[in-house]
Amino acid sequence: MSDRLQRMAAFAVLAVAAASPAYVLAQDEKIATTVEKWDRYALGNHRYAVDVATAAPAVQVTIPWRLRDRAIGEHRIIVTDSAGHPVSNVLRRHVDQVSATLVFEPAQGAGRYFVYFQPFQQTGSRNYPKLSYLPWQDSAAPAWSARIGAASPTKLDALPRAKVAGYEAIDPFDAYTEMERVASSVETTRVLHGAQRSPFLLFGEDRAHPVRMFDQLPQRWAMRGPGKPLHLSASRGEFLSFQLGLWTPNRALNDVRITLDALQGANGARIDASKLHRFVLGGTDYTGQPFAQRHDVAQGRIDPLWLGLDIPVDAKPGRYKGVATVTTDAGSQRLPIELEVVSDKIAAHGDDTPQNFTRLRWLDSTLYQDDSVVAPYTPVQVQGDVLAILGRHVRIGSDGLPAAIDSEFTPRMTSIGKTPRALLAAPMRLVVDDGKANVATAVASPKVETIGPARVRWNARSNVGALQQDVQGELEADGSLHYRIALKATQATSLRDIRLEIPFAADAARYMIGLGRPGDETADRFDWKWDVQKNQDGAWIGDVNAGMEFRLRDERYERPLNTNFYHDKPLKMPLSWDNGGKGGIRMARSGDRYDVVAFSGPRTMQAGDTLRYDIELRITPFKTIDPPRHFSQRYFHKYAPLDDITGIGATVVNIHHATPINPWINYPFLEPAKMKGYIDAAHARGVKVKIYNTIRELSDHAPEVPVLESLGHEIVSPGKGGGWSWLQEHLDGDYIAAWHVPEIRDAAIINSGASRWNNYYIEGMDWLARNVGIDGLYLDDVAFDRVTMKRVRKALAAHRPDPLIDLHSANQYNERDGWNSSALLYMEQMPYLDRLWFGEYFDYQKTAPAYWLTEISGIPYGLMGEMLQDGGNPWRGMVFGMTNRMPWTGGDPRRLWKAWDAFGIEQSEMIGWWAPDVPVKTGRKDVLATVYQRKGRAMVAIASWAPQATSVPLQIDWKALGIDPAKATITAQEIDGFQAARTFKRDEAIPLEPGKGWLLELEAK
Repeated sequence: MSDRLQRMAAFAVLAVAAASPAYVLAQDEKIATTVEKWDRYALGNHRYAVDVATAAPAVQVTIPWRLRDRAIGEHRIIVTDSAGHPVSNVLRRHVDQVSATLVFEPAQGAGRYFVYFQPFQQTGSRNYPKLSYLPWQDSAAPAWSARIGAASPTKLDALPRAKVAGYEAIDPFDAYTEMERVASSVETTRVLHGAQRSPFLLFGEDRAHPVRMFDQLPQRWAMRGPGKPLHLSASRGEFLSFQLGLWTPNRALNDVRITLDALQGANGARIDASKLHRFVLGGTDYTGQPFAQRHDVAQGRIDPLWLGLDIPVDAKPGRYKGVATVTTDAGSQRLPIELEVVSDKIAAHGDDTPQNFTRLRWLDSTLYQDDSVVAPYTPVQVQGDVLAILGRHVRIGSDGLPAAIDSEFTPRMTSIGKTPRALLAAPMRLVVDDGKANVATAVASPKVETIGPARVRWNARSNVGALQQDVQGELEADGSLHYRIALKATQATSLRDIRLEIPFAADAARYMIGLGRPGDETADRFDWKWDVQKNQDGAWIGDVNAGMEFRLRDERYERPLNTNFYHDKPLKMPLSWDNGGKGGIRMARSGDRYDVVAFSGPRTMQAGDTLRYDIELRITPFKTIDPPRHFSQRYFHKYAPLDDITGIGATVVNIHHATPINPWINYPFLEPAKMKGYIDAAHARGVKVKIYNTIRELSDHAPEVPVLESLGHEIVSPGKGGGWSWLQEHLDGDYIAAWHVPEIRDAAIINSGASRWNNYYIEGMDWLARNVGIDGLYLDDVAFDRVTMKRVRKALAAHRPDPLIDLHSANQYNERDGWNSSALLYMEQMPYLDRLWFGEYFDYQKTAPAYWLTEISGIPYGLMGEMLQDGGNPWRGMVFGMTNRMPWTGGDPRRLWKAWDAFGIEQSEMIGWWAPDVPVKTGRKDVLATVYQRKGRAMVAIASWAPQATSVPLQIDWKALGIDPAKATITAQEIDGFQAARTFKRDEAIPLEPGKGWLLELEAK
C-alpha cells in the first residue's frame, strides 16, 4: 500500500442520495470519531483535572495515575490552567508508575488546572508515523523555587493541596482501562505474602476486562486477590469467552493444561464443557487441521488463558457452578466458576456483537474447508495415469512426477479448444548424482485417490541410487500441483548433486517472470542462486495459453511477509534446495527444449538422513478470459454519492477503509447498519458494492486485539513496536507498526498471513455476505495463501450472485519487498480472482509488451485488469483491454467507455495481438494491434512501443473480419484526450507517436 493510493481514499464529507428509504447519509456525515478536548500533538492523550481552592504561590497535588509505562519518570509533564495556558513553574517531588507528586504555581489563582502526561513528538510520514515521548524538562524559575522553599521537604509538605477531580483521555478509545492500572509494590507484596507457597497464582476474569498488561499485576486483581470465584453471565445460545489469568511471580511454568468440569445447575440442569475452546493450547489451523501445542509461561508473566464455551440455546435459565483446573509441571490450582444463564436467547452465538468476544470461536472455524469445486472449474477426472482438469491434462510418471502436461486453451484465451499444446518436451525428473546421474526406479507405482471432486492424491516410491524417494502428489481442479518429496539415505553416501530437471517445450517457454527477472521473453541462458535478502523461490515460464509456475520449498516453509515488510519475516531458505548456498537454478535453450535445472550441489548424507525436496507447481492458464463481462463491469474506486456513481456509468463501487461505512482497516464490522443501508441503496440502482478487507495488517479498533496479543506470535507478527501513540501506550511492544490514518486515528499492526485469523476472516466474509450483502472484495495486497483465497471465493459465492474479487498490488520489485514480482507473488490466488489492478510504481511507459503481458495484464493466467500509476497508458492499455480506474489520477476512462458503448464492445470478440490468427497485424514487434470483432465490423486498438514516431501499414485479413474490402472504411472517432477524428484510406500507413496509438473502426460502407 502506498501513500499515493491511500491519499486518494475519501476522507471528505460525502453524501449518498438513496432512492429507497433504507438509508440516506446526511450531507454532513463523517466517520464517527470523538471530538477531541485538546491538542493531542502538543499535550498527549491523557490528563488529570485538579482543582485549586484558593490562590497561593504554590500548591501540591498527588496524581494517582497507576500507569503501565515503566519509563514515565523520564517523560515530560505539562500543567496548564483551564484556558490552556501552560504553567511554567512546576516541580516534581516524586514520580513513579503508581503516582506523581507535583508542586506548581497556580498562576491564575483558584480554579481548575490540568496535568498532562505522556506528551509526544511525531516524525516520519503521516501514514507511517514515528513517535517519541518528550523527556522531562525542568521549567521552574530558580527564584520561584527558592521562594516556596523547594529545597525543604518540610516547607513543601506544608503547601496547600489541590484536589484531584479525575482522569480524562482525549477520547474514550485512547483511555487507559481498568486492566491497565498497575498495582503498587505494597499491594503486590500483600498478594505474594498471601500465597507464598504457590508456584503460580490464578485470577478469573470476565470478557469485559481483557488483560492488557502481560508482565505487570493490575490493581483490580491485587485488590480482589487470587483464587476467588469467577462470576460470569451469558444469554442462551451465546458463545461465552472468559479468562483464567495465570501469574508466575516465582518461577516459570511448563506444559500448562486446562480443564473445566461440566457446569451444574438446579434440578439436574447441566452445561457440557467438553468442547471448551482453549485458544492458547491449540484448535484448528487455517488449513482445517486440528492442532495442539505445548504452552509454557516464563517467570514474571501474566497469561490470560482465554477460553470459550457455547451456551446451549436450550439451557435452563439460572445459576450454574463448576470448577476450572490449571495443571502445570509445578502442580495445579482450581478456580470456582459461577455462571448466570439469563432467559434471553441470542441469535448466531452472539456474532453480531464482536465487542463481547463472541466471535473468538471463529478462530477455530472450518467453514468452506472442503474439496468442492469452485466455478468455473470442473471436477478432476482420473483417466488411468492422466488427470484432466479445466483445459489441461497431467500425465503422472511411474516416479509420481509429471511425465507430460498439456493445455487446450486457445491462443485467443477466450475459449478452450480440442488441440492440446505440450508444455513439457520430456518428463520432469529428480536426479541423484553420486558420480552417476541416477533417476528413479519405481518400487510402487502411483495409485491415484480421489479426495473430493476438486482434489486427487497419489503416492509413489522409488529407489534413486543410494536414496529412497517417497513422493506424495496432489492435483487440484484449479491447476495447482503439490509435491512433498522425501529423499532418505539407505546408507552413508556422498553426492555431487540432487537436482530437479524441468524440460519445457521450447515453443511454450516464450516468457518468464521471477527469480529477480522482471517479465520478459526467456533468456537463452540464465543463472540464479538462493539469497535470503530476496523473496525468490521460483518462477513462471510459458506462453499466453500454456505455462507453469514452479516453487522450491521444504517442510519448514512459512509464507514471508510482503509489501514493505519482507525483511521483518523473510523467506526461510529450504535446507534441501539451498544447501548452505550451494544450490541454485540454471536455464538454457537447447533445440526444441528449454531446460530448467534446480540443483542443490554436493553434500554428504548418513544412513537414515531424510531431506524434503518439496515442489509447488501451477499450470496456467487457470481459466479463460471473459472480455464482455470485463467491459460491462465499470469500476468506481471511491466512497461517493450513489447517484454520482451511476451518473458516470459505473456499475461497481469499491469502498475503501477510512470511510464512514468502513472506517477501520481490515475490520469492516463496526458500522454494519450504515454499510447495509448504502449497499441496499446501491442494489436498488443496479450497482454492486465491494469492500476493502484483507489480511496483512489489522486496525487497533478491532476488539479482539488484546486476545490476539495474548496468543504470542501466532497472529500478531513480532517486531520492534513503535508507531502511533495508541499502539505504544496500549500494547506491550512486540509488534510491527503498520498503516495509520491520522484523520480518524486508525493505527494498524502487521498480522501473519498463515494463522487462525484466516479462519476468523472467512467467517467474517460469510457474515458480511449474509447480513450486509457485500458483492465482493477489494484486496489491497494480501498476506494469505491460496487455501484462504479459495475459501473466500466459496464464502461469497454461497450468498451472492456473481461475486467479484479484485486484487491491487504495488510493484513488489524493490529492495524492501525482496525484488519479487506481484504477478508471481499472487499467482496462487489468481484462480479465484476476477480482476487485477497492478498498480503503484508499475512503469507503463518504459516497459516492453512482454512485461505488460506477463506482469500487468493477467491474461496468461485467465484474468484481465486495469492500470493505476499516473493513470497508466490508455493506448497501450487498450491492446490488453485495460483502462485506468475511475476516479483515479491521470485520466478519465469515461471517454473510452463512451467509445466502447458506441461500438458495442460487450458484443464483440476480443482477439489479442498475441493470437496467431489476429486478423489485423502490423508486422512489427514494437507496434501491436488487438481486434474487437463484431459481425461485419471491428474496432482495432493499435499502440506503439517504438522509441520514435513511426507509421505502419496494416495487414488486414478482410475475409476473417467478414468485411468486403472494396466497401471498407477505416475511421478514428474523436475521443477527447486520446485521438482526433480521422479517416484513413484502406492501404494508408497509420502514423504513430511514441507511446501512443489509435482506436480504429473498420466496417463496410
